[in-house]
Amino acid sequence: QVQLVESGGGLVQAGGSLSVSCAASGGTFSLYDMGWFRQAPGKEREFVAAISWSGTRTYYADSVKGRFTISRDNAKNTVYLQMNSLKIEDTAVYYCAAKFRSGSPVLITTNYSYWGQGTQVTVSS
Repeated sequence: QVQLVESGGGLVQAGGSLSVSCAASGGTFSLYDMGWFRQAPGKEREFVAAISWSGTRTYYADSVKGRFTISRDNAKNTVYLQMNSLKIEDTAVYYCAAKFRSGSPVLITTNYSYWGQGTQVTVSS
């Protein structure tokens, strides 16, 4: 059983930067692809970014490409999401998630077995 705990959310002005982290425990971190998803009020949870178990492949939603960077440190069992040039529409609860490195698509929410509790990111004007 993998436990995921996000941290680092908060309030930032539009155009600013914020970094969120997700610490994993209870499993072998390097066995899992990791993803970040977000959910805004009244909207469905959506894919933001993902990184393969080895860190060699990264994936991004078009809406964040060029602004967000996902990375991981397998020695620290942690995945990161660096968010730059933040926009008001990036406001959401951000969740990290883990899926076994089975080759299943990383963009699909239901492919992930483990989820964190989420961290709020609010971008103000």
